[in-house]
Amino acid sequence: MSPLLERASDLSRVAAKLGSVASTSAHRELRTLLRSMNSYYTNRIEGEHTRPADIERALANDFSSNSDISRKQRLAVAHIQTEKVCEEIVESGHLVANGFGSSLYSMDALRSIHKQLFAEITDRDLTLADGTMMKPGEIRKQQVAIGRHEAPNFQAVPLFIDRWAQFYGGIRRGEASIVAAAASHHRLTWIHPFEDGNGRLSRLHTHLLMHSMGLSTGLWSPLRGFARSETRYRELLTGADEHRRGDLDGRGNLSEAGLVEWINYTIDMCIDQVEFMSKQIDSRGMRDRIAACLIFEEDVLKSGVRKEALTALHYLFTSQGELARAEFKTMTGLGERVATEALSALLRKGYLATDSAYGRVRFAVPMRALRFYFPSLWPEVEKDEEFGPGSSGSPARYPEPAEQSPEAKVARRRRP
Repeated sequence: MSPLLERASDLSRVAAKLGSVASTSAHRELRTLLRSMNSYYTNRIEGEHTRPADIERALANDFSSNSDISRKQRLAVAHIQTEKVCEEIVESGHLVANGFGSSLYSMDALRSIHKQLFAEITDRDLTLADGTMMKPGEIRKQQVAIGRHEAPNFQAVPLFIDRWAQFYGGIRRGEASIVAAAASHHRLTWIHPFEDGNGRLSRLHTHLLMHSMGLSTGLWSPLRGFARSETRYRELLTGADEHRRGDLDGRGNLSEAGLVEWINYTIDMCIDQVEFMSKQIDSRGMRDRIAACLIFEEDVLKSGVRKEALTALHYLFTSQGELARAEFKTMTGLGERVATEALSALLRKGYLATDSAYGRVRFAVPMRALRFYFPSLWPEVEKDEEFGPGSSGSPARYPEPAEQSPEAKVARRRRP
């Protein structure tokens, strides 16, 4: 147990340094974009992801006429909205008032999260392969098997969840609670409380636990780490269900060594995500990356954005939450007319955000800027033809989805 606590302490230490790097408004804008990324990655594990550009369109209420793509868009938007709402509930501390029970480790919390995750999904989308309909927030009422794992009897699910809540919810705060969060993720997927969506529920629940402990300020998430090490993620989840590896290895009839390996992986992965993001938002490197975007991004060059905006943009990222428009224009050193045109172009292309037509401006991160601002953060955006090198930024037609095999369609019936 001691090595696990030491690694948990390492996670606390590196996470504490991350939240103070960017300005408050830049932090908020980046956090908004990262919710889209989190949605993409958790749905990718289920084979239900769509293009980043499609997620961006869905957030603007522009859904594809293709039923498969629009269903995935709805899944993405629902996750983004659920993550935002749940984070706000956790930050407020008013769990009971918002239907979460007394703790994230509660049946009420699980029901609420699951219900919100599938709130935007149509009845047709909720219909499972056997013809039954999943009811968001309702505990399953039949037996299920996921790969080699036979989930507990559906009638015993409430008892298992109560024990899960009592044990993990009773762990004292500090390093032990981080270890508990990792272990509880495995146990929740093992119980498989709902008909479908248990993988997404468990991953988001772990994200919220990290957030509740002050480890995640929205600038990193285990969801990206789980998806980018998906094979290992699945192998170790399964390995924690293995039978004992001899007389000295056991928690009942299950392997203790397998569970320890899972916990080690989860904490190490979280540390890796925090350290990766720390490098991404380093203020010294950020100035060079903003400059590269202003100089080399083809779409920016055609839009009227000027490289003279560099100092003001970097200032907004690091030092100042917002600037009056006149202040921003003065910092460019350009004449009034040219500065006004440059400011308008930055707003139009999403490099600045504002709350009103004449309001103060703040740093923003459009998807097309990711490959410059935060390279390798969300590589799939760079590969998307709408945001990659040479993109025009013009809306692309929705691609036709690849034909699913009968096996793939059946696989949708039970997701991890």
